[in-house]
Amino acid sequence: MDHPRPGRVRLGRFELDLTSGELCSIDTTDGNIRVLLREQVFQVLRMLVERQGTIVTREEIKIRLWPNDTVVDFDHSINATIKALRRALGDSADNPRYIETLARRGYRLMLPMQYLESAPETTLEKDRRQRDQNAVEMSENTPRVQRQESPRRWKAALVIASGVILVGVVGFISWRHSLSTPLPRRIRLAVLPFANLTGDPNKEYLADGLTEETISQLGRLNPEQLGVIARTSVMGYKHKDERLDQIGRDLSVQYVLENSLRESGDHLRLTSQLIPVKDQTHLWSQDYDYPLNDILNVEDEVAKAVAREIQLRLTSQQQLELSRPHPVNPEAFDAYMQGHYYFERDTDKDTEMAAKYFERATQLDPSYALSWVGLSRARKWQAVTGLIPREEGYLAAREAVERALALNPNLAEAQAQMGRIKEQIDFDWTGADASYRRAVELEPGDPENVRSAASSAAILGRLDEALQLNRRAVDLDPLNAHSWAGVGEIEFREGKLDEAEAHLKKAHELRPDDFLSSMFLSEIYVMQGRPQDALPEIERVGYPEMRMFLYAIAYNALGRKKDSDAASRELIAKYQGIDPYLIAEIYAFRNQSDEAFEWLDRAYAQRNDGLIHTKVDPLLKSLHNDPRFAALLKKLNLPTT
Repeated sequence: MDHPRPGRVRLGRFELDLTSGELCSIDTTDGNIRVLLREQVFQVLRMLVERQGTIVTREEIKIRLWPNDTVVDFDHSINATIKALRRALGDSADNPRYIETLARRGYRLMLPMQYLESAPETTLEKDRRQRDQNAVEMSENTPRVQRQESPRRWKAALVIASGVILVGVVGFISWRHSLSTPLPRRIRLAVLPFANLTGDPNKEYLADGLTEETISQLGRLNPEQLGVIARTSVMGYKHKDERLDQIGRDLSVQYVLENSLRESGDHLRLTSQLIPVKDQTHLWSQDYDYPLNDILNVEDEVAKAVAREIQLRLTSQQQLELSRPHPVNPEAFDAYMQGHYYFERDTDKDTEMAAKYFERATQLDPSYALSWVGLSRARKWQAVTGLIPREEGYLAAREAVERALALNPNLAEAQAQMGRIKEQIDFDWTGADASYRRAVELEPGDPENVRSAASSAAILGRLDEALQLNRRAVDLDPLNAHSWAGVGEIEFREGKLDEAEAHLKKAHELRPDDFLSSMFLSEIYVMQGRPQDALPEIERVGYPEMRMFLYAIAYNALGRKKDSDAASRELIAKYQGIDPYLIAEIYAFRNQSDEAFEWLDRAYAQRNDGLIHTKVDPLLKSLHNDPRFAALLKKLNLPTT
């Protein structure tokens, strides 16, 4: 193979330094822009340059990039590397200008090359080189730990990895924007799901756990400077090869962080690439090879480094939290991640698995507060759905979250869970509201906390505040059906039926099987005088008791009294012990106030969580002028005005 002369090479609108591996995009409106290439991507580009337009085979790429003892999915990895190179060059596989693919053989450069003589550095180039050197030194000074050979413990290195990635990502974004002026507006970033390239489908929970950990840590930073798209909205791109410009439009982001996870024995490699949506060139790319034994206190050190790099203003309380040690048993962390993975799958069987993993995490490390929160959530959900006795489940949920708060009162997840228990079990609306507000204060970038705070504000009658919070949740989680349904629900309760219909249809479009949007659309159609349109929506509701309730009010609006009575009788016969509040709503809608209050009293005796909506439920409007309604609100500790 003939090697080219040392120096720089011109490739179309790019210059490549064959010694340093630097690629620059030239003749742009912003001047020369350095495109950072990770080592494997640079090596492939160098091979293509060395061949000067002749073919480089996939086998040759394999030999150059991975030694014989490396365990990796070569086909997938080569494809990913070529894809990364094309993106750096702004090229396309469908309409290539730089790299031609020869099916099942290899690749070659399509453009002529021009070798350039070395020239003295300009002041601008020297400044840029110094900034690059500072960035490298910052990365190299990041704390690292020593390798341990126990394969059970390497999974816990995910926390370290995500933290180090944050230093590079946020530091680079900050550096790039600082070249001209201070940050002119809020940066929005999407962390795409980590691609599991380990070859083991059972390690999907590791990739998903790392995705969530990275999103969570970035989301804890100053939300006025950095907006991070929530997990639900990005997980829809898992196993999809969506164009970045489309992702940018879907999520309204300026930057995308692409990620992958590989394993060889007890060796963990993470690859992360920061890409601007605008031109899709690689601004920052890095491979991380991790030693495997200790995660103690690393998250806090990383958070402090990130805050320092982007000059975040931290409160004294935040600084104190970052200074406190937070040791975590690696096996407990792994059990927690598995529990969270199953809990998100949202089936009875998966909830049971989640509870087992969360309980194991608490046994492995009783001081791990987050595992107690997970156990509390699983037990409460098991109680609500009848998987375990209700009182037993509620007691276990309360004890677990109280344990979490005793360990860490500033854990946002624990505050939010305590809010759910106070709201749905204790009917302590003021206490629940305070817990939700604290959760949002601690983690303003978590849309689930924001939606919970919105629900609490609505329960207390603060509908304008609830609407603003739900709109904020949409901004954080724009592809989550629940975010849009939350907006629609508040508009429905305010009587803004047309706006509510539009937003609930958006929720339905994002997730056709989401029962909430179909439920509220059914009620809206009834109130708009379109009960016939409600019937097909009711068919989409997956819960039989909810369908019976909706049929009862829709048939009544259609004048089909016998059908309405039949649906009501079936609901009472089968579900009066589970949801008496639904029965009360039917009678209130049919202006049968005595029966409505009878069932509201039963709901109160059973501590039915449907009562949280009593003050703002449009279906109870016929009861508002009855003195018994004000008395009920007082008994529920809800505002009467």
